[in-house]
Formats: sequence, C-alpha cells, structure tokens
Amino acid sequence: MSYWILWASFALALPCYAQKDSIDLDPVVVRGFVPQKFMSGLKIQTIDSTSLAQLRFQNISDVLSAFTPIAFRNYGPGQLSTASFRGTSANHTAVLWNGLNINAPTLGQTDFSTIPVAGFDQLSVQYGSAASIVGSDAVGGSILLGSNVNNDAFKTSAGSQHDSFNNHQFQANARYSGSLNDQWSVSGKTAFYNGLMNNDYPRRYRRSYLLLPTETWQKGMVQDLFFRAKNDRELSAHIWLTDNNLTLTPDDEQGREMTRTTAYRTMVRYQVRTLAVRTAWVRDVIDYAKGDLAHPDHSVTNKFASRVEKDFTLSLGDNINAVSIKTGGEWTHYRSRVPGYAQSPVSENRTDFFLLTRWQPGSRITASVNLRQGFVTGYNPPFTPSVGLEYGLIQKIHYNLKIKGSAGRSYRVPTLNERYWKDLGNPGIRPETGWNKEIGLEQIFKEVFGGSLRTSASFYHNRIKDWTYWNPSMGFRVENLQQVLARGIELHLSYQQQTGTIRPGLDAGYAFNKSSQEKAYDNYSQDIVGKQLAFVPEHTANINVFFKYRSTRYTSQFQAVSKRYSTSDNIQFLDGYGLVNLMSETTFSFNKFKLLLQAQIRNVTNTFYLNVRNNAMPGRSFALSLTFSYDSQ
Repeated sequence: MSYWILWASFALALPCYAQKDSIDLDPVVVRGFVPQKFMSGLKIQTIDSTSLAQLRFQNISDVLSAFTPIAFRNYGPGQLSTASFRGTSANHTAVLWNGLNINAPTLGQTDFSTIPVAGFDQLSVQYGSAASIVGSDAVGGSILLGSNVNNDAFKTSAGSQHDSFNNHQFQANARYSGSLNDQWSVSGKTAFYNGLMNNDYPRRYRRSYLLLPTETWQKGMVQDLFFRAKNDRELSAHIWLTDNNLTLTPDDEQGREMTRTTAYRTMVRYQVRTLAVRTAWVRDVIDYAKGDLAHPDHSVTNKFASRVEKDFTLSLGDNINAVSIKTGGEWTHYRSRVPGYAQSPVSENRTDFFLLTRWQPGSRITASVNLRQGFVTGYNPPFTPSVGLEYGLIQKIHYNLKIKGSAGRSYRVPTLNERYWKDLGNPGIRPETGWNKEIGLEQIFKEVFGGSLRTSASFYHNRIKDWTYWNPSMGFRVENLQQVLARGIELHLSYQQQTGTIRPGLDAGYAFNKSSQEKAYDNYSQDIVGKQLAFVPEHTANINVFFKYRSTRYTSQFQAVSKRYSTSDNIQFLDGYGLVNLMSETTFSFNKFKLLLQAQIRNVTNTFYLNVRNNAMPGRSFALSLTFSYDSQ
C-alpha cells in the first residue's frame, strides 16, 4: 500500500496552487513586504483574484475552506471561526496584513469571521513553520494579506447580496491613480462594507438539534494610498477599520451574550531604493456582556510597531551566483487593559532581529537560509534558524519537475491571557518551541488539453514542545502540555485553460493530518497520549470545478471533513460531512459600465452536520448578488 502511495505522490505529485517559478536575482527594487521571496522549500499557495471576486461578499474562512485543506472550527454563520492549520491549534497560525501580524495579543489568534474578503486585495497561504521570516505564531502556517498598487485611472463598483434567513451584505469601492507632478504619482483604493446576518431560520431544530439563534452585523472601511517617485522612492499609507458585533440568543434577555470586536489598523511605510521603514498602530477592542448588554466588559489593547529593513545583493563572482539578502529589525510594544486580568494595565516589549537570504547558483537550484532572534519582556525566545532548498529535477519547455524541502525552528510567545488572567493565568508559562521538517514534489505540465496542469505532494513532520493547554484537572488553569507531534501529507492538483471562448478549470486538494500528544504531563493526560487532538480532523478534501463561456461562469464546490473528536480521550466525536455549493454568474457590459449578476446555492444536498458547540448548522440556502461597476479606461 505504501508503495502505491509513494508512486502516486511522485507521478501525480497530487501542487502548490499558483506556486511562483524561480525568481531572477538581477538587482531590482522589491516594493512592499514579500516574504515569499525567502521561503524557498516551503509550500506557498496563492488564491487568484477571480476566486476572491467570486466570494467578495463572504469572509476569509469561506475562501480558505473552498481552496485549501485548512480545517476550521466554526461555531455557526457569523460566529467565531478559527483555523486548525496542519493539525495545530488556533494559536499556531500567523495572520499578516501587509507584513504586520494582526493576531490579537490577548487571545493569540484571529477570528476569521471578522475578516471579510473586501478587506484586502491579495491572499496567500504559507504552509508550515516560518518563524525565522514571520516571527511568533507561525507554527502551523501563515495567512498573508496584502494591498495592491492600483494602476486604474478610475474604477468604481457597488453591490449588494441578499441571502436566505434574512441576511444582507453591501460593498462599495473606488480605485484611482494619477500624476501629482513630473516626479510623483499617486494611486489608491477606498472601500466600504456593511453586513447584517439576522439568521432567521424557518425552524428552530434540525434532527432534534438546536439551531442556535444569533445576530451579527459587520461594517468596515479600507483606505490604501501609494505615492511613487521616479527615483525609486515610495510612500504608502494603509488604514483598515473593522467593527463586528455578535449576539447569541438575542431574544433571551437573561441568557443572551454579546461580543463586539473592533479593530483600528493603521500603517505608514516609506521606501527609498533598498531601505524600507514601517511604523504601525493597531487598537483591538473587545466588549463582552451577558444578559444586560448596556454595560459590557471593555478590553482595549494598543500595539505600536516599527520595522527597518535593508536589501543587499552579495556577489560571489558573477550575477548568477549573487545572493539576495534582507536584514533588519522590528520593535513592538503592547499595552493592554482587560477587566479579567490580575493587574491592569499590562505592557510588553518585543524586539526581533533577522537575516534572510536567497541564493540561486544556477537555473535548477534555489536555496534560502534565514535567521531570527527575538527578545520579549520576561522571556527568552529561542534562536530560530531555517533552511530551504529547491531543485529542478526536470526542466523542459512543456514540463517541469521540482523537489523541495525545508527545516526550521518555530516558537510562540504566550498570550497575555495565558499570563495575566486572574487565577487561571500562569505568569511562569513557557514559550512553545518546535521543529518543522517537510519535503515535497511539484510538477507543471504547460500544455495539457490547451491549458496548464500543476500537481504537488508535501510531507511534513512538526514536533512542538511546551504546548499550552487550559488544564481541566487544574480548574482550567493554563499549563504547558509538554509535547505534540503533527505529521501528514497534502496533495494538490489544479488545471486551468487560459485561452479560448470556453475555459474549463479544476482545483482539488486533500490532506491527511495526524496530530497527537506524545508525552504525558500529569495524571489527567495519561489516557490521551497518542490520541488525535480534539476538533482536528484527520482528513480534509476540497474540489472546485468551473466552466467559463464568454462572460458567464459556472462553479461547483465540494468540501469534505472527516469526523472530529470533541473530547481529548477520543470517545465522543462529531460525524464527518460533505458540502456541495453551486455558483453561477454572468456579466452584462455597456460601454464602460458592467453589471454582474451572481446566484449561489449553498449546501445543495441539505447535509446535516454539527458545529463545535454541538448545535446544528443551517441546511440549504440561497444567495443573490448584483454588482455595478464603472471603468474609465
């Protein structure tokens, strides 16, 4: 059996979707934060703009569930949604916005339901540890969000979506660019979004399981400005304001719960040739109330961050052997005021120094060696090196086969909640550390049935020590869980025809994740050694098939998740399930105006499944959207 698995992995190499080809090392000015340049050997998946546009009224977890094997712990529509990346927990995924980690320092994670697709232009997924490049939290992987430099003279759009259960979404944005004088040009984007999920289900129960009544509203604004000069200078400013309010059982005046999360994210970046300076301020606000919603607990965390980086090119005799180097440092200050802390406010400083390198000695070989050392108030994070290598086994005009691998150390600094929460926090909690190793094959067929076919297979092994856990045997006081091992395989295949009136396409992925505790740390955990971690499925799969004819596109999506154990001893579990979604959209053009009409059917088969809270998820639903746009070009 193992022979056939290895053979299929090689022959189908089943790809990193949209993995970029090797990058030339000619001296160029690299604008913006592009960590992918130094991630040789790691798997990187870029979600294309067409896929993002299709799901423009939804949140990032909907996109990632459809196109990646990441498993999500979803509490229901409009509710908390966190990632289980390569068998790790929600605290082991770094989320970067234009290079800035936006995980809440109190929780150490991001609620993906609060990140709508309208909030960013680019989405990439980096699999495995990248602590040497990204820093803390990048243990299972990283989600990279970016803003695009706009080249449209003027383009605007506005649209709304109406869903089943009395849910509504609205978006409007404008993109623009022009010259300020003979030296400077400006481009930017201004966007607004607003949504209300009333979740008025026609029935309260499905198969005797309650559909939890909820109400969520979300609104936000995005502003990006880029000022570019002819002498390799660029100044950019970014603002992202988002406000999300979730109310559970809103009609129950005694039992209702409200969680309102507000984020103010601002950033200014200046680059002159190969020197870049960035400063950012982020404020995360959480208001929580139960019963009486007029007087919520009010938590505020401010984050001040600065970063300086410099790019070099080190010649080893000729341009072919040149080494690209990025070196620099960043400083971050946190100040948090939380009612549940034993002391308030609390503050913390973090400083990181890094050295990133990329060497391409020939057309077949690309190597990266990266180093990072962090310093945190009260802690001593480990030195985190990593090394990555890619080698082209076969390089033909119409066929490429590449082998790649990497090994790197990771770490996660304990969250503020883990350290300072009254009675349950642990000031002596240790940082998590780990080693991630992976190897993969990737092949590209450039001419297959008039299109391109990419396949890949990735094998990974990630051992994490001092994993933290809110220990029920200690009254849920946070402890270090000693050691967890996550290992598995990821297979990916994508095909797309780029030319012609009829353009079919396919994107498919599968992941096997085995994640378990290796060593016991107290009597409570003796019986869970070797058991799959709770709510981490062993198998996930997704298939996207689309067919485009002229201005009309039809898409079918399938997502499958195996059973998830709801207890650490693997006795109780939630059944696995499969979901089918259908989408159809067509565009009507009138000179410079366009009208896009889209219809969706979600959960076509009306599949019954339960969420993390053991409540039923809604069945079949429908959505209809209309988007009007104008392009001056």
